[in-house]
Amino acid sequence: MEYKNREKMVIFALIIFLSDGMQLFSGKQHLKSRETEWIEGAKSGDRKSQKAIYDLLSGKMFAVCLRYMGDRDSAEDILQDGFVTLFTKLDTYSGEGSFEGWARRIFVNTALMSLRKKDALKGSEDVDAAWDITSDEPTAIEKIGYNDLMKMIEALPPGFRTVFNMYVIEGYSHKEIAEELGISETTSRSQLQRARMLLQSKIKNRY
Repeated sequence: MEYKNREKMVIFALIIFLSDGMQLFSGKQHLKSRETEWIEGAKSGDRKSQKAIYDLLSGKMFAVCLRYMGDRDSAEDILQDGFVTLFTKLDTYSGEGSFEGWARRIFVNTALMSLRKKDALKGSEDVDAAWDITSDEPTAIEKIGYNDLMKMIEALPPGFRTVFNMYVIEGYSHKEIAEELGISETTSRSQLQRARMLLQSKIKNRY
């Protein structure tokens, strides 16, 4: 149920962003008591607690990895690498704020490291053929489902996809994106705008 609510929140925020350029900021959630028990157990090396954390997060974090990497094989590699890092750094989690949010940062950073190693962020294709949405476009945007929109995001060129995910989904500022990716804030803004235009054109063509 919580995951479905997350989907609804993301799709709603993306609809607003594609129409008006607004940004999504993830809300914070309190840890559940069972999560606290699993975290403490995993810190002590308890395999059952580690498996419980994996089962709790793997589906959501795979979706995060897929959004950044664009294909399932690469996403699965990032998922496994991310969990290795998560369990290695688990002692650094203080218990304050959302555990899921803390974990998401690890998987996002793991994906970004992989993209930087592949130099995948510098070769985004030109999108001069993309156009702004017309006045009736919000209706088309509202018709699209969560899964269809996620697939469109996954299909974006790596540079566009990365900046779009960081800004719209994760809530990074352009300054933070520039620092993380080693690009200028102007480039970040340009990549975001081009990603937005390309998504708008895909939605217009489909609906």
